[in-house]
Amino acid sequence: MARAMWILVCTFAMHAFAASAKVVNHTFRVGNLTVQPLCEERVVVAVNGQLPGPTIRVNEGDTLVVLVINESPYNLTIHWHGIFQKLSGWADGPSYVTQCPILPGNNYTYRFNITKQEGTLWWHAHVSWLRATVYGALIIHPRAGRSYPFVKPHKEFPLILGEWWNANVVDVENEANLTGAAPNISDAYTINGRPGDLYPCANNNTYKITVTQGKTYMLRIINAALNNELFFKIAGHNLTVVGIDATYTEPYITDVVVVAPGQTTDVLLVANGPTGSYYIAARPYASAPILFDNTTTTAILHYNNSTSVAAPLMPVLPAFNDTPTAHRFYSNLTALRSWTHKVPLDVDEHMFITVGLGLEPCGVNATCAGPSGMRFAASMNNASFRLPTTLSMLQAHFSGVQGIFTDDFPDTPPLVFDYTNANASQLVSTTLKSTRVKRLAYNSTVEMVFQNTAILSVENHPIHLHGFNFFVLAQGFGNYDNATHRSMFNLVNPQLRNTIAVPVGGWAVVRFIANNPGVWLMHCHLDVHLSWGLSTAFVIDNGPTVSSTLPPPPLDLPRC
Repeated sequence: MARAMWILVCTFAMHAFAASAKVVNHTFRVGNLTVQPLCEERVVVAVNGQLPGPTIRVNEGDTLVVLVINESPYNLTIHWHGIFQKLSGWADGPSYVTQCPILPGNNYTYRFNITKQEGTLWWHAHVSWLRATVYGALIIHPRAGRSYPFVKPHKEFPLILGEWWNANVVDVENEANLTGAAPNISDAYTINGRPGDLYPCANNNTYKITVTQGKTYMLRIINAALNNELFFKIAGHNLTVVGIDATYTEPYITDVVVVAPGQTTDVLLVANGPTGSYYIAARPYASAPILFDNTTTTAILHYNNSTSVAAPLMPVLPAFNDTPTAHRFYSNLTALRSWTHKVPLDVDEHMFITVGLGLEPCGVNATCAGPSGMRFAASMNNASFRLPTTLSMLQAHFSGVQGIFTDDFPDTPPLVFDYTNANASQLVSTTLKSTRVKRLAYNSTVEMVFQNTAILSVENHPIHLHGFNFFVLAQGFGNYDNATHRSMFNLVNPQLRNTIAVPVGGWAVVRFIANNPGVWLMHCHLDVHLSWGLSTAFVIDNGPTVSSTLPPPPLDLPRC
């Protein structure tokens, strides 16, 4: 009866959108691919023999159907990063959260509608570190009859910033998990799968954009790197930011863009420089005093009427630790006023969430390679998240299966201390693994303060919430003080995001409406921190109507 009711509801919805919407079908064959970005051939996991994988283009209102065939040697899921998945949480993709993995030799069809979103998102693997090579752009154009809230660009280019290891990334992660130490750093960064001219053996392996003098272009910048935020710059040209995370912004002119892993930024580029060639470059914003890949990836912007044989002009990039430049960019963005959603003023749930690194015991009669013979861990409110292994959390929630998770994630940290003072924070340096979630009533408004901690070191953490956008009300440095910092809140046109880069040694305040029943992961998008447990999840109960009730799982949902 329940499934029949949902078929009726979905049929009605499809007829309602039939005038402008369509069904977009794709097939992803995920398998081994031999590539040579640098000096040696490597076998990686990729989609349809491409790196990056295929770009998906849809219009707002369309239904996307993607058959994923797993021909790789690893378990697999695909996450459609930033898609709301309204009443389609079974298609969200994080392993053991909304589904069990697609086993080698098996397949699963993801089906979902794309509504009330326009701009640039992306898709990627959400199991192990496979997203290092399993990723691609997901571009949402306005529906028929609607246009951009700015002059239509002459042409658009997706630019996906990636990260490359001269090793099997699954082995890199497994070795780190076994020893409890930090994983090996990457060997290169890439733009659309290519490292660029500054790396050895990278001749003729540089992505190139050709432009015409006087034309305007849209660059859809996606940070798909595993563990690094990136500065992005084009020599001799300014950029105008018009969108972030598939939401429109007030135009913001800048010569440098910063993108954290998981984030997207749409910029307009006017080809108004002297004819010639210019490097497009990206290198890390490294906010923590730790070892990192300090290399630079490049692409080339070339004017099509240029006869110059000179080398491309190189931009002057910010210093790796240039936090003022990063913060100025992140905090100056605001939502486009004519498209702004109304910020909810009445808050039902207040949460103060500490985020950062710590340690956990190595195990009985064992010694790990982390500090003090322990292993690295990461946590929110001193709870280090552990994924289940026998059933997905959404299946357990839907069917009322006990023992998979507990809904007792704390609203506040267990101890109040000077969060950004390293000496004081040693009081809570250890944490324990658990699968604790926060349960929310349907349509409740939630405000979260993310507070960075200096338990081991301070670092900018990109926190991603599945299933929702949130309003970024304010962000700053030091310890958050409600009495002082609340006056900084932008309640008029705050930026809307699905991933917030919480300032290094600082805080950020976000707010969202829990109007989508299901189970939604919230985690740091630095994959090393996700592996260590810097995540939790929200369980959102059904609403009072059929249209606010999670439907049954699809018949082909993978089983554990």
